[in-house]
Amino acid sequence: MDGSLRPAFDVQRIRQDFPILSTTVRGKPLVFLDSGASAQKPRQVIEAMVRMMETSYANVHRGAYHLSEASTAAYEAAREAVARFINAADSREVVFSYSSTAAINLVAHSYGRGVLRPGQAVVVSQMEHHANFVPWQMLREAHGIELRVARITDAGELDLADLEAKLADGKVGLVTVTHMSNVLGTVTPAARIAALAHAHGAKVLFDGSQAAVHRRVDVQALDADFYVFTGHKLYGPTGIGVLWARRELLERMPPFLGGGDMIAEVTEDGFLPAPVPAKFEAGTPPIVEAIGLHAAINYVTAIGMDAVEAHERSLVDHAMTRLSAVDGLTVLGRAQDRGGVFSFALDGAHAHDLSTLLDRVGIAVRAGRHCAEPLHARIGHDSTCRASFGLYTTHEEVDFLADALTSARKFFS
Repeated sequence: MDGSLRPAFDVQRIRQDFPILSTTVRGKPLVFLDSGASAQKPRQVIEAMVRMMETSYANVHRGAYHLSEASTAAYEAAREAVARFINAADSREVVFSYSSTAAINLVAHSYGRGVLRPGQAVVVSQMEHHANFVPWQMLREAHGIELRVARITDAGELDLADLEAKLADGKVGLVTVTHMSNVLGTVTPAARIAALAHAHGAKVLFDGSQAAVHRRVDVQALDADFYVFTGHKLYGPTGIGVLWARRELLERMPPFLGGGDMIAEVTEDGFLPAPVPAKFEAGTPPIVEAIGLHAAINYVTAIGMDAVEAHERSLVDHAMTRLSAVDGLTVLGRAQDRGGVFSFALDGAHAHDLSTLLDRVGIAVRAGRHCAEPLHARIGHDSTCRASFGLYTTHEEVDFLADALTSARKFFS
């Protein structure tokens, strides 16, 4: 794409932008259904990163020469693009990290240890990715906070009554939950969660690693306090993630990592941190990756996030119909609001065996617990297969998956 808006969502035209989709697997056309783990990259992203490395690469913020100035301008333009993408009030509220995991850990270490007090509580949910579970368990052990786990319903939705009960005593300092489950596809009612948290004196963090890919995100409309997402799921490169936080919170938080570029002054006796966001970006940042993320944001913005979401809703409806009709297949999660992530189990087949069989016909799905063991314990499955959609996924690929699962059922029976 050249950045101009197109009159309609043309999935076949979009697929031409992704070189890897023309490859074959074991002599079969690739059906890539693992975008929830990491999405494929359009040539616009690939070319932007190569062009930067070939023509204008240098370290940022540190050189009084042309290449460094050009690189710095491109890096900061990426920050401004992120701010527009999520409707942040100020680009200085955007902190670049190396992943969603790194961003959540930054909040756990900096806000958790620097602002939360021992004896306060943090609330997570049963459907969290380990990246939004383990850092808070570590904080509990190191800092003495209480960790409370809000339940989910049998349909795979967050139990808001249980969440409110967890908030009732006023001891909760932070609610940190997914905006969209990486296992069930459940989209949580983020604005309602934020309202509940704030009504009980708590701040709220949303893990948007999946949601930011599939629908428009407006952190101001959600009334969030923290929001994280990652570049590699948004058709950008690995090694780049985003923490957005209200500026007043970033100002209160101590630095997480010490080193170059995060300081205003250093003496033998101590240091003065730099203003936000530099305070949280110690060391050489992911420069080329930021340019790749900027290109990815431009790419999906040119298509239109509303168009992306409409395409996915059609895919989700089609997949629910087709997969529900496969004999012996259990589709996990029946949330009213869900995105293009389907985890399933087939009678008589281990998830890894099923994934291997699907690979033989060119279908790539993920098998295992998807970095969400507490959720799998809640739903009563040791492991599952997961098909996750991208903006390049077609209805025909969903049909091919359903037909392959029907054949697999016969094979394993």
